[in-house]
Amino acid sequence: MGTVIEQVDISQARWRDRHSALRLAVSAAEDCLLHAGCEPSELDLVVNAGIYRDRNLGEPALAALIQDDIGANPEDPHGDAHGTFSFDIANGACGVLTALQIVDGFLRTHSIRRALIVASDADPGHGMSEHFPFSAAGAALLCGWTDDSYGLSNVSWVNDSGAPYEDEIFSATVGFADARNVLRFSQSAALDERFAAVAAAAVHACLAAQSVRLSDIDVIVAAPARQEYRTALSNRFGLPVDRISIADDQRMHTAALAAAFERQVDRLPGGAQVLFVAAGAGITAGAAVYRQPPPEGTVSQWSI
Repeated sequence: MGTVIEQVDISQARWRDRHSALRLAVSAAEDCLLHAGCEPSELDLVVNAGIYRDRNLGEPALAALIQDDIGANPEDPHGDAHGTFSFDIANGACGVLTALQIVDGFLRTHSIRRALIVASDADPGHGMSEHFPFSAAGAALLCGWTDDSYGLSNVSWVNDSGAPYEDEIFSATVGFADARNVLRFSQSAALDERFAAVAAAAVHACLAAQSVRLSDIDVIVAAPARQEYRTALSNRFGLPVDRISIADDQRMHTAALAAAFERQVDRLPGGAQVLFVAAGAGITAGAAVYRQPPPEGTVSQWSI
């Protein structure tokens, strides 16, 4: 039993979307629902895991704006009418994995039937950021529940407070400059190795909790989408680097885990075991095993 990902779609920025995380999220959500044959009104829950958004918007929750734009029961529910609950979470590159864990909790209690996870980032534009490091991109995952032996395991988390290291690995701050709030970034040269170390600890905890060996895993789906992080992970696991899937765009941020999974999903046969692993500032890392359900009415051939 577990949460299954019924459909995943990625949106790339067009000219008009390059400064709008909202448009990117809506585009990915609409494509995801269309390809899954799911009406927006069928959604019980919308969770947004994006971080960097239009004009550094803090309120209202971007999830509510996405819900309204895709037409997922934007009005207040009355009587026995169907309603959709929506909210934001913020956990950087770990956001999609965090959202999957939250959605799994709702689905496991049968309080909802279908949930949509969205994630998107874009340069807020118009002088509101300094050296913005991430690509404008969005992702959407439609999730449901199965009573069969497929789906998402519990997520194992590991935190590293930074001791005994003094340097801050990654930070993004908004400060007042030139009569406006400006978003600024800094990162340490040790970022990828530190991320990989904490991610490896999360993986070991996850595999032990699930009584699964690393050799049982068919593909590792990882975020962030940095090649140096991917190489550091492969070295720690003693695996060829091509066993670890990351997003094609190495500058993708919160959508990276979904994009890495989207690269593999059409080649995964039923029963394939996927290891999700994500690391982000904090340092926080999470890992979960996902057992792919069989495609309906098809037979897959898959190899790494």
